[in-house]
Amino acid sequence: MKLILNRQQILCAVSPLMIAASGKSTLSAIDGILIEAKHPDTCTFTAYDHEKGVRTTIETKVVEEGSYIINAQKFISIMRVMDGEEVTFTVDAQLCAIFESGRSSHKMIALKGEEFPELPLLHSERGFSLTCGMLREMLTKTMYAMGVNDQRPELNGCFFEVESDKLLLVSCNSFKLAKCKMVADIKNNNKDGSDLRYRFIVPVKTVNELYKLITGDAEKELTIYMTRRHIIFHIDDVVFFSRLIDGTYIDYDRFIIQQHRIKATLNRDALLAALDRAALITEERVAGSVRSHVKLQLEGNVLKVMASSAAGSTYDEIEMEHEGSDLLIAFNNRFLIDSVRACEAETIRLSMSASTLPVNIEPVEGGAENCEDIFMVLPVRLKE
Repeated sequence: MKLILNRQQILCAVSPLMIAASGKSTLSAIDGILIEAKHPDTCTFTAYDHEKGVRTTIETKVVEEGSYIINAQKFISIMRVMDGEEVTFTVDAQLCAIFESGRSSHKMIALKGEEFPELPLLHSERGFSLTCGMLREMLTKTMYAMGVNDQRPELNGCFFEVESDKLLLVSCNSFKLAKCKMVADIKNNNKDGSDLRYRFIVPVKTVNELYKLITGDAEKELTIYMTRRHIIFHIDDVVFFSRLIDGTYIDYDRFIIQQHRIKATLNRDALLAALDRAALITEERVAGSVRSHVKLQLEGNVLKVMASSAAGSTYDEIEMEHEGSDLLIAFNNRFLIDSVRACEAETIRLSMSASTLPVNIEPVEGGAENCEDIFMVLPVRLKE
């Protein structure tokens, strides 16, 4: 195989592949990039770690066809430091990969292309399209609540429900829940003419990497294809694919209390600022002490935000509209900050009933149009 590569073009094209080539596997083929060169002047790069993968195709000068595996980390490192903008890349019959540019050259070992892991089916007649901006906005609101290494596998990801006129995303772990539903026109790409209706769970690592790949462009279209076990995202010239979590998602609506007795309506930014100040106390590590929690005391039309530890204390007062009785309730401050930050509105409402029951956080004013959001966080028990 012999290719003439543009260094900057290759670096831009190959960077997304590092998602699936971590360099932590004991199998050399999984740590590598499969390079497939074909006439006329087409080169495909693929990385796959058995859970998720990335494929991209570029136009480059192909002198001799071939299919070989090159260690991903070393390939990018060499391309970064080679002298000049054009690099001649050759793999000979002895599996010696040679990079040449100007007076510089570098050699490394390659593997045969047939040693690369078998890829899942990357073509499907079932799928849909939506805008990158909409999906990224909804992921921003929900991905923080996904489980990580939860004993219930279905919680280690984000639940999607797709219909022709709406998209619903839900994530949940043992302490937080985020639910975001948006009314939108979603394009049906099912070639068999069936209605657009999908329910699936995307793994947490895939969601995190997808968030990095897509932009907030409200006009840019993202096409998604479905197979029985995999999901395939087409993002510009990049194909990002991943297995799905097999299982049924929890009945999340059953955990959301709809009729709370106590409600506090207040400015979101004011609450976030107070919680950030409390974080100076709650996240301070002091030898021999346990991290403290933030306390919210609803008293009349004032919300008191308090935290104390061996490192010091903090106190804030925020004006609010208060319905119901007074209440003292405590939270893991980081969980509460994440939930409040996800609720993108000028004015928010905290709904609660007791110091041991979950709190709902919902937008009141300034939230996104055609969008229904609710965020839930569990309190911590106050010591008697």
